[in-house]
Amino acid sequence: MTAQLLDGKAISAELRNQVKDRVDARLQAGRRAPGLVVVLVGDNPASQVYVRNKQNACQQVGFKSELLRLPAGTSQEELLAVVDELNARDDVDGILVQLPLPEQIDEDTVTERISPHKDVDGFHPYNIGRLVLRQPLLRPCTPKGVMTMLAHTGIDLVGKDAVIIGQSNIVGRPMFLELLMARCTVTVCHSKTKDLAGKVRGADIVVAAVGVPRFVKADWVKPGAIVIDVGINRLEDGSLCGDVDTDAVGEVASWITPVPGGVGPMTVATLLENTLLAADLRDRAG
Repeated sequence: MTAQLLDGKAISAELRNQVKDRVDARLQAGRRAPGLVVVLVGDNPASQVYVRNKQNACQQVGFKSELLRLPAGTSQEELLAVVDELNARDDVDGILVQLPLPEQIDEDTVTERISPHKDVDGFHPYNIGRLVLRQPLLRPCTPKGVMTMLAHTGIDLVGKDAVIIGQSNIVGRPMFLELLMARCTVTVCHSKTKDLAGKVRGADIVVAAVGVPRFVKADWVKPGAIVIDVGINRLEDGSLCGDVDTDAVGEVASWITPVPGGVGPMTVATLLENTLLAADLRDRAG
């Protein structure tokens, strides 16, 4: 592989250390530690792993962390009542309802019930709207984490052509807004896009978030492009891979993210960054 690896583990460790230093400074100034509450509904195995990682990260940086486990049969009204209680608590700066939720609960309704000032996932329409207006506060964690990784390349993004494969509300759409705010020219591709490979070949930056193993091939990628692989797919043999054919694309790209160990750790580190920001903003508001 000739591409340089964008090591998400190393970059996220650096970001976590910065957060910890700022938390220590808060405590030394007599202010409280930021508080994050994670709500887990049901017993989805993948969700339990994600929640455990988030809790461990909180402990490492000195946050006050709390996990609320609710049974899979929890009704939407019951979950909304829990969110209302957390919205009212002064010791809670961030509320994270782990997705996916059981089918009887509407995710959009729950997301909109969380106070936008405690929405550390960055999914509330208020926070997405601020990103649209180039006035961001709490930003969706994965796209923000990708921007932190791109900054570590040292490459000026202004004027670069970027292609995003995938249009989800969690990654694709906010990723478009982040790259646009960085003054890239951005194309969002999806299942109905014509000549997808041709569009990708013209890109200086490729962000793959489509959920299909090794979907992006080497002959799609412009020599020297930066390739960000947001996908994480479990294969039949139990191994993990991304949405990019990493080994082959790595012979063409200038920078590439590994899977695992790329974007994933950045998402968790950015969640910590958002929670600290939410605490600082609440302090300033009095």
